[in-house]
Amino acid sequence: MAEESDLEIEEAGGSNKKKVIIGGAVGVVVLAVILFFVFSGSEEPVETLSDETTASEAVAQTRSSADVGSALYVAMPRPFVFNVPGASRDRIVQIKVQLLVRGDINEEVAKKHIPLIEGTLLSVFSTTTADELSTSAGKETLRLTALDKVQAAMESVEGSKVVERVLFTGFVMQ
Repeated sequence: MAEESDLEIEEAGGSNKKKVIIGGAVGVVVLAVILFFVFSGSEEPVETLSDETTASEAVAQTRSSADVGSALYVAMPRPFVFNVPGASRDRIVQIKVQLLVRGDINEEVAKKHIPLIEGTLLSVFSTTTADELSTSAGKETLRLTALDKVQAAMESVEGSKVVERVLFTGFVMQ
């Protein structure tokens, strides 16, 4: 009988040790997570308005930075597929285009005028030849011409260029 009670005490003591070890490990993990969140906050200083800076000046600063804005990309909904004449034979070209714009306002304006932009790009693309498109310099010239024409079209409609760059994200010539 005494031997059985000693075994029960040893088993109970062993499970208590396991509980203490597991509890300690969980406590360490919780403490590490708390410390991570406390010390991983933003290190950028918070700007406060001084007496000299008024609220209207702060709004003007925000608007000027919004005019510059972050780079946003507006994808044309469909790739452009068109024929181009070549020296030996005509070729079919497929170009996928995205437009680089700055700020949310220009993104919305570009999305609003996608049909105008598509028409302008297609008219520019149709004036090229397969020989020009076979070189990287010819592709770059086409991209810059497309940018000039799109900016001119947007300038006439919206009063600003809106589009900063025309990017070819896919280019296939067969």
